[in-house]
Amino acid sequence: MKAITKTIWILSLVSLFTDLASEMLYPVMPMYLKTIGFSVLFIGILEGIAEAVASLSKGYFGRLSDAKGARAPFVKAGYALSAVSKPLLAVFANIPWVFLLRTSDRCGKGLRTAARDAILADESAPADRGKVFGFHRTMDTLGAAMGPAVALLFLYFNRGEYKPLFYISFVPGVIAVSLTFLIHDRKHTNNDAPVPHVKPRFIYTGYWKLSTPVYRRLLAGLLFFALFNSSDMFLILKLKDSGVSDTLVIAIYIFYNLVYALSAFPIGIIADRLGLKKMFLTGIALFVVVYFGMALVDDTVVFIVLFFLYGLYYACTEGIAKAWITVLCKADERATAVGFFSGLQGIAALLASTLAGVVWYSYGYRVAFSISASAAAVVFLFFAFSRSVNPDVKTGA
Repeated sequence: MKAITKTIWILSLVSLFTDLASEMLYPVMPMYLKTIGFSVLFIGILEGIAEAVASLSKGYFGRLSDAKGARAPFVKAGYALSAVSKPLLAVFANIPWVFLLRTSDRCGKGLRTAARDAILADESAPADRGKVFGFHRTMDTLGAAMGPAVALLFLYFNRGEYKPLFYISFVPGVIAVSLTFLIHDRKHTNNDAPVPHVKPRFIYTGYWKLSTPVYRRLLAGLLFFALFNSSDMFLILKLKDSGVSDTLVIAIYIFYNLVYALSAFPIGIIADRLGLKKMFLTGIALFVVVYFGMALVDDTVVFIVLFFLYGLYYACTEGIAKAWITVLCKADERATAVGFFSGLQGIAALLASTLAGVVWYSYGYRVAFSISASAAAVVFLFFAFSRSVNPDVKTGA
């Protein structure tokens, strides 16, 4: 099988244009929300609710995708919902509508994510899984780097004009949705195994009981790490607190995304040769270095180096973790397995950010970053000495 199939190319381009639209709004969203009456507290509540909806819906819709034996409808509907929600945030500029539309945007992400990742797995051989997920992350993150650059260029010539960006974001959104209509479900054979019966609404209790012990052990390690992997906003906040200018902060953020985008695919190829677990451990080691560095250093040049390493960390873990999961689960449970993980990971990330905020406020950033780095070191040791979670493929180890 050719590693990067037509369907993988299409899904990767869809992610590129969608992330271009999303990240175009990322730098201006807090400022825009303040102009329409949101306080910092309400912004936090909004994002918390939106991310919670996205996280919980990933598991539900992932299970529903497996139960229906369909992927493409969930992918199409999810990307369409997000594409429509973004420009409407500028049309209905009041608090209730913004809550509804922002939540709808994130619900679109939850609707499509597990089904999309299942298609990526279905389209690839186990020995190519790291390469395929790495390629997808490269395209996705390339869009994430292009988005802030577009916003930065637009605001340079149109200072304080936030609303037009929401309308502009509709263009890449429409392109992404149009491309999804080139995606079709594979025909199933009579030999396909029946999907274990779990009602979608009970995904977070039922699937845990039905999943394999090796999947549960892998999930335990990944979720423990997620509990201490707080929002990247704290890294950006550290830059600003250290006196880095707004322009340089955005430039460093774009630089980090470019590093991630350019390294994800080659790292995926290397992971298929050396082993998914070894590559994931490399990423965790980089995370430890970055977070201890953030705790101890206040130098702009060092910050740039740390964000370079942080981009490599993401490339070594984000797509690799999902590839690892798909290798350890049955083909007819892939959307459920990935959705279950993504949902719980999102909830853990919310708790991680809350914990980081409380610790930062009470004891300072040094303690907050040091706790995250120390927890990651524990995760490194757990996976390094746990042979039971090794990917069961020739190239995995």
